[in-house]
Amino acid sequence: MTDWAARIGWVVGLGLFVALVYWLMREGWKWRGTLQGDLPALPAAPSEPGEARPTVLTVLSTSGRYHGSTTAGQWLDRIVAHGLGTRSRVELTLTDAGLDVVRPGASDFFVPAAALRGARLDKGIAGKVLTEGGLLVVTWAHGDRLLDSGFRSDHAAEHGQWVDAINSMIDKTENPTETEGAR
Repeated sequence: MTDWAARIGWVVGLGLFVALVYWLMREGWKWRGTLQGDLPALPAAPSEPGEARPTVLTVLSTSGRYHGSTTAGQWLDRIVAHGLGTRSRVELTLTDAGLDVVRPGASDFFVPAAALRGARLDKGIAGKVLTEGGLLVVTWAHGDRLLDSGFRSDHAAEHGQWVDAINSMIDKTENPTETEGAR
């Protein structure tokens, strides 16, 4: 009827093949982390983060998903060092001191205001593709690299406020003597 020895052999062989592929993927992830070992440790939030930046309607704080970080401008070059490649839930808070990224179950980090380089709406980052404008991407300097970090708020309609607030914050830090009336 059925050759059980051959069937069991195929199942065991397939199981070993899947285990090998998984092991190779894990080794590749670890190797990528080793290659990115020159990245400095992630900054921690200051003890006095400053006041939360208000917008017209509300304080800029939100929850959502962190989808990872990549080399700026290269949406497929994932950064895995220091846990930046780990997807997780996130609580974001933008203050005068910078962007506080709290990730339950993963490493929290803080992006100082001086390190922020820009924010935009995009459709994808390594491992996640959404509809156009469905992803908040924050560009920031870490060590000698520029990184893009992708976030998706639980309320995607807030993304525009975040882009405006971060970009206006950057304009003020780049031109501290310039005033609104002088433009």
